[in-house]
Amino acid sequence: MFALSPRRVLLHTCAAALLSAAAVAPALAQQDDTVTGDRGGDMVADLVIVRPVGLVASVLGTAGFVISLPFTLLSGSVGESAHELVGKPIEYTFARPLGDFDHCGRERRPCGQR
Repeated sequence: MFALSPRRVLLHTCAAALLSAAAVAPALAQQDDTVTGDRGGDMVADLVIVRPVGLVASVLGTAGFVISLPFTLLSGSVGESAHELVGKPIEYTFARPLGDFDHCGRERRPCGQR
């Protein structure tokens, strides 16, 4: 019997991992539009986990915006920083349909776009 060097074992392990990932990728691409695999599960996860985290992000973003305001006034980037630090978290928290993690507003556009 022959012994494999550690380098050869690592090479074979990486090759096996890449082949496995290549086989799984098409199956992942064919999944439906849900995160948990169940629309109701997505709604519960959104309500219990994502919305409270979004609320905290909105508060922290607003605080960060207020702290950065003197600097953004000087640089003329108040609108952009307001959109990034305040607008996006608030939109993601309050303007998304429950359970939809990708689209915001009535027109269902991608979240974060103006």
